[in-house]
Amino acid sequence: MSTWTIVVAAGRGERFGGDKQAADLGGRPVVAHSVATAAGASDGVVVVVAAERRTEAVALLDGIDGVAAVVDGGATRSASVRAGLAAVPDDAEVVLVHDGARPLASADLFARVVDAVRAGADAVVPGVPVADSLRATDGSVVDRDAVIAVQTPQGFPAGRLRSAHASGGDASDDATLVEAVGGTVVVVDGEPANLKITRPVDLALAAAALGDGPAGGGDGGDRG
Repeated sequence: MSTWTIVVAAGRGERFGGDKQAADLGGRPVVAHSVATAAGASDGVVVVVAAERRTEAVALLDGIDGVAAVVDGGATRSASVRAGLAAVPDDAEVVLVHDGARPLASADLFARVVDAVRAGADAVVPGVPVADSLRATDGSVVDRDAVIAVQTPQGFPAGRLRSAHASGGDASDDATLVEAVGGTVVVVDGEPANLKITRPVDLALAAAALGDGPAGGGDGGDRG
């Protein structure tokens, strides 16, 4: 089954204080890690970037095999995914959507998501347990054992994802859009190291996980 990945890297980086996709992580830009791992798990990758940073993004991705297109994103995350989806070939059977700001997702995680889609799932999300105690905004306790933190890559049969986006709706992730049109979401094991780089401290944690920061050790391995 033909598998394509859309890497969404069109955010403005306001909380990071700059272009987090271009930030150095172990000698490579953050987005290059994400795209290289996606390319290893896919027949092709479409990278979605902010229009004003497109030229820079193309340069950051130079030398990564498997990048089929770099396209301009939209005003929202869902609009950016739709822009990427438009560049995915019509004969693609499985489509993954991955955040460019999650550079430590492993090849094994991509494989788990793809396998679950091929097994018949409408939407697949990786999830990890929540370590913090939780309360609702009204002060009531939330049972953390009943919730998970959702990650990417998320995976879908291509037709399901295209149908979910056909209405032009918006959601925090693509699995929510698929669920809204009647799809069922399957959860697979995520990875604690698969953090999303939102603030500068997250970049330091990612560097440490690669063995490239003060809290790291060893060579950290090559995660793409």
